[in-house]
Amino acid sequence: MKHLFGPILEIVHGKDAGLVGGLVAFVLALLLVIFGFWRTLFIIIFTLAGYIVGARLFRNSSHFKELLNRFLPPGRFR
Repeated sequence: MKHLFGPILEIVHGKDAGLVGGLVAFVLALLLVIFGFWRTLFIIIFTLAGYIVGARLFRNSSHFKELLNRFLPPGRFR
């Protein structure tokens, strides 16, 4: 799990922890006020799922090309 969230942790590392925590809390509170609890939870779950899938697929470009070739054969659609 560390290698998955490594890029985010590298960005945050060295920054003021109070500032980062305050910014995260502010964004979460803003989402709760605008959308409500269930919609905010939905947004957070799908954002995390998209990040995880994107980090796994795009980490290795050859793996992504193989996956793309499996769904869209090179001579047919591309």
